[in-house]
Amino acid sequence: MMQLTVNGKPREVAAESCLLDFLEQQQVNPQLIAIEYNGDIVKRDQFGNIILHEGDRVEIVHMVGGGTE
Repeated sequence: MMQLTVNGKPREVAAESCLLDFLEQQQVNPQLIAIEYNGDIVKRDQFGNIILHEGDRVEIVHMVGGGTE
């Protein structure tokens, strides 16, 4: 196990996980979010290429739809 900071909170995850696997484990739909990884915005097509490491910082921003009343 390794320690990450996710949205400002400590979180333990399995070692050698990629970002996409982590999102799936958290039941997060990758099509409905934006990710900042260690201060950099990550394109969706790169989620599977990023291997998480001890101490990494991940910010997950959920897309919220709205409308007019």
